[in-house]
Amino acid sequence: MANTIIYSPDAPAPIGPYSQAIQAGNTVYVSGQIALDAASGQLVGNGDVAAETHQVMRNLQAVLAAAGMTLTDVVKCSIFVKDLGNFGLINEIYGSYFTADYAPARETVEVSRLPKDVQVEISCVAVK
Repeated sequence: MANTIIYSPDAPAPIGPYSQAIQAGNTVYVSGQIALDAASGQLVGNGDVAAETHQVMRNLQAVLAAAGMTLTDVVKCSIFVKDLGNFGLINEIYGSYFTADYAPARETVEVSRLPKDVQVEISCVAVK
């Protein structure tokens, strides 16, 4: 089975040697997304964790769409945060992107630093 690179011009280009996502069979592995605007390449939110989280979720949606999927196909997310003190707000915003009767499996981990010094990064796995 060949793997397929997934690319969306509506999500930020990778900032290193990785793909936005890889599809292996019916499963799509989306790389961690940060709050970069695809059009400008600039960070969104200026340190505002709410604005960053919304942009991260929009970036995930764009990559999933390029694979013919939506957030309803997501089975697992990994959330990396710079400060777990922001967990409540991040969790509220994250939850607003999923239907009330479905939420994927997930872990949330506090880390000392994230790329470009953002507040939040989220990756996901989706299955069709």
